[in-house]
Amino acid sequence: MNFDLTSEQEMIRKMIREFADAEVAPGAYERDKTKEFPIEPFRKLAEMGIMGLPFPEEYGGGGADTVSFAIVVEELSRACGSTGITYSAHISLGGAPINLFGTEEQKREFLTPICTGESFGAFGLTEPNAGSDAGGTQTTAVEKDGQFVINGSKCFITNASYAKHLALTAITDQKDGKKEISAIIVPTDAKGFKIIDNYEKMGLNASNTTELVLEDVYVPTENLLGKKGEGFKQFLITLDGGRIGIGAMAVGIAQAAYEKALQYAQERKQFGRSLSQFQAIQFKLADMALKIELARTMVYKAAWLKDQGRKFSKEASMCKLYASEICMEVTSQAVQIHGGYGYMKDYHVERFMRDAKLLEIGEGTSEVQRMVISREIGC
Repeated sequence: MNFDLTSEQEMIRKMIREFADAEVAPGAYERDKTKEFPIEPFRKLAEMGIMGLPFPEEYGGGGADTVSFAIVVEELSRACGSTGITYSAHISLGGAPINLFGTEEQKREFLTPICTGESFGAFGLTEPNAGSDAGGTQTTAVEKDGQFVINGSKCFITNASYAKHLALTAITDQKDGKKEISAIIVPTDAKGFKIIDNYEKMGLNASNTTELVLEDVYVPTENLLGKKGEGFKQFLITLDGGRIGIGAMAVGIAQAAYEKALQYAQERKQFGRSLSQFQAIQFKLADMALKIELARTMVYKAAWLKDQGRKFSKEASMCKLYASEICMEVTSQAVQIHGGYGYMKDYHVERFMRDAKLLEIGEGTSEVQRMVISREIGC
């Protein structure tokens, strides 16, 4: 068992950490206030060849592995959660389904601009009445004269405002009360396709979260992703990969909160000595360091299993569940260690805590992860 990163993975971590510290972190506080999308950092990431990191080089990708993807998500999230989730969704929800299930023509047409950064990746799954119960999909796609006519709506969709196309799930048939759900690639500039960006969120304010409304949107039947009726299976596979991204994001945000708390505890004087000299604070920091390291190891294991072509559904759910829950705990403790200052925005830790909460919800809630794990262990 080898816990060392490869030389390529170490190089990527060093490069992205330096980039995140220099280009992402300095604007994170202001972007959280103004809700400005971090377009400039992503333009630079595209120039660095990071936007298609784990995808084949023939489509403009970097040919790297899932562990490298997790490293990039972690380092970006350590600097800015909004940037981290944008990148994670771009790769794991936007590019991955096309790479996994697309035809050669679809990959060249739709995956290439995602890899080059010309388009952001997005995935239309969640609906007002279909969150954790994705089988509750109500959006329909009816075949007519060689085209799909799509009607319905999606909610909480990441990156759609900056995507030129996205895959979405829709009902393509219904027999005996059972829905046939398929995935279809839809250009976002199609007539009848409306993107609404007006959510007021608790955290991750600089990420793009939108509602999609489709009214008689026509797309060629060639835009079917994979086979008809396999959309449900495809998005389950897609979500497994996405959960590794959320786990990595949780590790990054928790790491940032821990570092701020440790620095504050070393500098803040109370009763004639630094906070870090009090055992109560030492134990908090020790537990934070312990849980972050455990979460990181779980994320890397799930990513490694995926890279080996082995089953990783259970491990993806485990790493997502554990990392997201310890992230919430660590960020809360970071606020506690800061005391009153932790409640103030300019000390950053309250932003980490707000950003952390979404991680227990997105890509399947903590409750759904426990359902998946229960099923995987044979309950």
